[in-house]
Amino acid sequence: MPVFAGIVPDNLVQVIGRNRWLIVLTIGITVAAGLIYVTTATPLYTSTSAIYVEQSGPKILTEVERAVNPSRSFLYTQAELLKSTPILTAALEKVGARNLTVFRKTNNPVVYLKEKGLMVSVGKKDDIISISCDSPDPAEAALLVNAVVDAYRAYYATSSRSTAGEMLRILQNEKYQRDAELTAKLKAMLDFKSENIGLAFENRNGNIILDRLESLSAEMTQAQLQTVEAKFTYENVKSVLGDVSMVKNFVEEQRAHGTRIPNESEWLRLEAELEQLELQLSELRQQAVPGETAVAALQQKVNQVINRLQSLYMRFTQTQLAIAQQQHESAVEKERQVTAYFETQRQEALKLNKQIAQYQILESDWEQTKKLCDILDDRIKELGIAEDVGGLNVSVLEAAVAADEPSRPAKARYMAIAVLLGLVLAGTAALVRDWMDQRLHSAEEIAAVLGVPIVGAVPSMSRRESVVDRGQKVHLDAKSLWAETYRAVRTAVFFAASKAHAKTILVTSPEVADGKSTVASNLAIAIAQTGQRVLILEADFRKPMQHKIFGLNHHDKGLSSVLDGSQTLEEAIQPTYIQGLDLLACGPELSNPAETIQSEKFAKLVKLLAKQYDRVIVDSPPVLPVTDAQILASICQITILVLRADKSTRRTSRQAHDALVRVGAHVLGVVVNDVPKNGRYGYYGASGYYGSSNASRSHRARSRTSGTEASVVVTASERPADSGNVGGIEEYRPSRDKTAIKDRESVAADTTSEALVNSNK
Repeated sequence: MPVFAGIVPDNLVQVIGRNRWLIVLTIGITVAAGLIYVTTATPLYTSTSAIYVEQSGPKILTEVERAVNPSRSFLYTQAELLKSTPILTAALEKVGARNLTVFRKTNNPVVYLKEKGLMVSVGKKDDIISISCDSPDPAEAALLVNAVVDAYRAYYATSSRSTAGEMLRILQNEKYQRDAELTAKLKAMLDFKSENIGLAFENRNGNIILDRLESLSAEMTQAQLQTVEAKFTYENVKSVLGDVSMVKNFVEEQRAHGTRIPNESEWLRLEAELEQLELQLSELRQQAVPGETAVAALQQKVNQVINRLQSLYMRFTQTQLAIAQQQHESAVEKERQVTAYFETQRQEALKLNKQIAQYQILESDWEQTKKLCDILDDRIKELGIAEDVGGLNVSVLEAAVAADEPSRPAKARYMAIAVLLGLVLAGTAALVRDWMDQRLHSAEEIAAVLGVPIVGAVPSMSRRESVVDRGQKVHLDAKSLWAETYRAVRTAVFFAASKAHAKTILVTSPEVADGKSTVASNLAIAIAQTGQRVLILEADFRKPMQHKIFGLNHHDKGLSSVLDGSQTLEEAIQPTYIQGLDLLACGPELSNPAETIQSEKFAKLVKLLAKQYDRVIVDSPPVLPVTDAQILASICQITILVLRADKSTRRTSRQAHDALVRVGAHVLGVVVNDVPKNGRYGYYGASGYYGSSNASRSHRARSRTSGTEASVVVTASERPADSGNVGGIEEYRPSRDKTAIKDRESVAADTTSEALVNSNK
């Protein structure tokens, strides 16, 4: 809430009260907008599928199964892969994207799915990947999700099948050779046994050489198997290097199997950069008139990243080839050494028993070859299964189905947001409007801005009341709250300074239409009702109002006539029908009011009037439009500044106050005029007395119907007795002739009655 120059901020309830219609309108607009949105927005249905991706790989030539638990990075990689261009393209081709409702307003379905159509997330507490899609048609949403899952599974199946197929071809060639070798060795063993009948009865339990030979045979078999495995691995990597398209699949397979990748962070960065560049290139090509230079530059960046990735893939594959080659050479050397030692032991066995040794060799070779053929059969079967299911086990835990209810828009949620937003906007608008509103809204604010007290707060009067009704409120409605308010102002004047220092009272305001003339006339009546002699000096030559309030003539006589010497003061002063109250109207119009007021003659006149009357109430023009009020304030003893509630602003009020202070005026205080009921100026009632207001209304009615009945005779004893001449201006000597007094009373009553009748019209 704003604070201006040390002003105590208004209470929040007051700010809300002042801007209640703005708040209601703002909240109503936001709620209506929210209602229109939830009513007219296209409902979207969400379908979700849940899959579980498990890494696994087939056994090649080892007895140890490799099972690697998926890491979080692997799962996030799979989530991004589900949104990759190849998989989305395959899925859209499968379902016929151009015929779907969700793609009617987009030219690039792939980009739409990547950016907002397809949502892929990894579970925070599990390894489940969720794939969701929104569509106006629930069946289409389920169809798209299932198509993406199928395309993902097919992608991995195809990638793994190409690698597994190459492995299968190598193993099948090896088995063909081993089968032929097994057949030849079996035939040789049978032929040798048939030629040597005595071998059927040979006991070898105590033959150490033969036992060692058997152990070496098993060791040599293992060495040969390791050689075959190393050869397979070497040939596989070598075949991959021969086909550039298989290098990436080989690298991905090695990464899936947990092989350590040097500089993996650089790989991931390049892959992410490539995906981003391809997306930008696709969006650029979708433009109505794509820039050829921009497309070429972006394509060049894509090619650079692809070349860098291929370089990394080739370097990794070459490293794996070197490792496989080294392992193959080591296996060959081991096999050679074991074979050589086996041959040595065999020669020794031949020396002992050439026939037994010969048969043992044949039998050992046959068993070795048979075992190798059995292992190759098992591995070929496993590869055949792996070729069918792929390198990853993708389990669909929950297939996408068409939703029964729309997921968006959530009507209750959007309406709650609309209400909350309306409250925020309404509060902000109210505070901003209150901050921008420069009007004075409270007594505390006025006191803080001007540094002077509030001497009275006059309640609002009906706009249907005439000038006479408002200007004579203290007289016509003596028991009303308005009358009590003016009496409170009178009390403030009496106690603010001694009578000698508060005889001439200037009533002015910052601008026109602030109600200063009404305040001046009612204050004069209130003071006159205390028995003091009061004169209203109508010094507003530009827009005089006092003669209208009291129904007196001002065209023929008045202040201007006295100043130019055409009339005496006694002739210019007109008594009102209120006891003790006279009026010196402004008189004929002047061409130079400011110069006239600033003359020495006028100052002497004011001093003379101050001697003749107990109080002189000066009704002046506003302060800001003309300089008359400042001149009058420098002459008068005290000044009352009239402000209109909820109209006078901080700037104009401060300017008027400062202008009065600069000329040495004694600003007694501020009277706030036209205060609304239940406002912030201390006005809360509707009647000035405990009793019914019928009495005041009847009194006001009687006053309006009979001017003479409401008038009070001005007695001669209330006029000053002595007379003289001050500064060329003849002193006003009220006549003690009762007939003259009655004549003036009759004229005033008639004039007032006529004014009342005219105003009521």
